[in-house]
Amino acid sequence: MRAPLPDTALGGAIAAGARYHPCAIVDASISPPFWLRGGHAQSILPSLPWRRPAVLRRAQPVVAASVARLIDCGEGTILQGFCARPARAAPRSPLTIVLHGWEGSAQSLYVLSLAQTLFERGHEVVRLNLRDHGETHHLNRGLFHSCRLPEVLGALRAIQQDAAGRPLNLVGFSLGGNFLLRAAAAARRADIEVARVVAISPVLDPKRTLHALEHGAALYSRYFVLKWSRSLVKKQAAWPGDYDFTELMRRGGLRRMTAELVSAHTSFATLDDYFDGYAITGERLAYLEVPSTIIAALDDPIIPPSDLPRLAAPAALSIVLTPHGGHCGFFEQLTAPSWVDRRVAALLGT
Repeated sequence: MRAPLPDTALGGAIAAGARYHPCAIVDASISPPFWLRGGHAQSILPSLPWRRPAVLRRAQPVVAASVARLIDCGEGTILQGFCARPARAAPRSPLTIVLHGWEGSAQSLYVLSLAQTLFERGHEVVRLNLRDHGETHHLNRGLFHSCRLPEVLGALRAIQQDAAGRPLNLVGFSLGGNFLLRAAAAARRADIEVARVVAISPVLDPKRTLHALEHGAALYSRYFVLKWSRSLVKKQAAWPGDYDFTELMRRGGLRRMTAELVSAHTSFATLDDYFDGYAITGERLAYLEVPSTIIAALDDPIIPPSDLPRLAAPAALSIVLTPHGGHCGFFEQLTAPSWVDRRVAALLGT
């Protein structure tokens, strides 16, 4: 676990973080080499395919122990999870759910890396797939969208019931972090006991995220259009009588694709209504009771840190800001557990 900051350093960190949010501190303990310090390098390099063999070698224990499970979320919805319990787990060992970002999956490198870090520290880990992520497009007829919070709550409830009611730790990346913060805010009403939430680079205001993708480096928007298009092809193949995305994918563009799919496949009247449906700015987290930590980088090229002041400031919320880390990066070495893997383990008390 990282040593606590001296009082003088902590005071300075709180003062620096307060410029962004009253619950924030700036933690400068991350120390990547100079070539890995830019937000783009942190966001892009860790996802390159050449890293997969090294990550898979390290994550082999948690992958080998994982059992695929179909989770009944209620109202006919099925999600998939991969459950791994350490061989010598204590009866009340921590139970932690890890949730990927948009167009990621339970097999994403950042998910596997964190899952292994927690698994080797005694956590039972469930890597959860959102609807239409991974290889799950055939499980549900309806199309994924980011306001499908009830089925995620249903999955959390089912996992907890099968684990003898143990409290859940929830860790999510990007859109997954957004989902789990919303789940924590709704946990009491949904009869789910959550011990702690950690959200890494969570989506704050989707409208601002889309703007950043449209006006930032073109690589990001192209990347998400490509991954989303591949997902839509899988959905169409699984449900050929229900979907034909040929014309939509020919037009391309994140805003146009999102607007057309919201219009055709959701009940939201406008694109802004849809974005407001899963934004966590404003009062969305005002009544948050579960101890929750947001970890965000000041050099994130996708989630503007300038949106942090628009979050509510409940006593249960803390925000850790880092000078480096990009979007879901936080790497000091590309072939070792990340700074955020270690920080999450510390926050969860392992």
